[in-house]
Amino acid sequence: METVAVTLDKKTLLALDAVSAAATRRNGGRANRSLVVRAAVQEYVERQLRIEAEEKDRAILARHRTRLAREAGELIRGQAKA
Repeated sequence: METVAVTLDKKTLLALDAVSAAATRRNGGRANRSLVVRAAVQEYVERQLRIEAEEKDRAILARHRTRLAREAGELIRGQAKA
């Protein structure tokens, strides 16, 4: 692991300490600021990557909207005949 220095305002630091203390109590003494920050950063990065992937998917669907709509219509008509 690499060491990273982060500057936080007092209010955020107090909230981080409170969350860390609560996590420590829940996990039997296995949580601290670093663990909470790592978990939060990991969660944030995963969320951003998921958002990026969804945006790419939406762009692909938008580019092929007409063809997909036509194919869906053909499938529905085919099922209605069956």
